[in-house]
Amino acid sequence: MKEKILIVDDQFGIRILLNEVFNKEGYQTFQAANGVQALEIVKSHSPDLVLLDMKIPGMDGIEILKRMKVIDEDIRVIIMTAYGELDLIQEAKDLGALTHFAKPFDIDDIRTAVRKYLPLKSS
Repeated sequence: MKEKILIVDDQFGIRILLNEVFNKEGYQTFQAANGVQALEIVKSHSPDLVLLDMKIPGMDGIEILKRMKVIDEDIRVIIMTAYGELDLIQEAKDLGALTHFAKPFDIDDIRTAVRKYLPLKSS
């Protein structure tokens, strides 16, 4: 069974890029443009790792992270933000986020982090 990654970002281009990269790596990927979609995917597909943007209209990344942890307290989350708000990053880490990336990010850095926190099982 493939490891599952949920990509949560309101920017279509970033979702497509990350989706393509991690599909090629051999992961099963899901995409969500907002918090409601993200939480539905967490409930129905139990992703192994979430790449979560912090600045999403409607429900922000912190609120999404809090609600994901209610559904699955062990869910692994890597946050992405275009802003250098250290308090936001610290709050996300206090809620259990593994690490963070500032946008624009280096795709190889994210790929390395995903491999670290979600190594592919050999089939």
